[in-house]
Amino acid sequence: MIAGHFGFAAAVKAREPQAPLWALMLATAWLDILFVPLLLAGIETIETVPGTSGGYGDSVIHADYTHSLVGALLLAAVYGLVAAAPWGRRTGAVLGGVVFSHWLLDLIVHRGDMPILPGDIGGLPRLGFGLWRVPAASAAVELALVLVGSYGYWQAATATLRAAGAATLTRAHLLGALTLAAGLAILALSLLGF
Repeated sequence: MIAGHFGFAAAVKAREPQAPLWALMLATAWLDILFVPLLLAGIETIETVPGTSGGYGDSVIHADYTHSLVGALLLAAVYGLVAAAPWGRRTGAVLGGVVFSHWLLDLIVHRGDMPILPGDIGGLPRLGFGLWRVPAASAAVELALVLVGSYGYWQAATATLRAAGAATLTRAHLLGALTLAAGLAILALSLLGF
């Protein structure tokens, strides 16, 4: 769902132009960024589902801290509070929301491997709707997020240019938007093994 997360961040940028794009992109990947050192330390793990090829969506991810419901909420709140210092409350809240959107989007695709409490305290039921079990549907959702996000970003960018007095959009603007959309689409498809 990596490309889908970035597509969502682009869509948010279209609605919240004051939020720095780099901070939105970092926010949307924040849970995974924090997952990597925990994975390397053996605290969080990934295992291939038996009987699968080990490709996109063929894993159970034991991200019991970074991808637990409460853990994601806490990490989103911290990110939002830190972001509020330089950019204000609204942008901090938006960025915190983008961090948590990662968990919500993962909920759709993950197999039931996302705990409610950090460390899976209490052994409560794990969450995940498992869309990765249907690769074509998962690819469609991710590609839709990329296209919607790219289109929204393009619309906002053209409106900004027009408001700034640019009479027409140049070929460079069009090429930039198409490159963004194509790059995100290629990323999504490559992760799916196409």
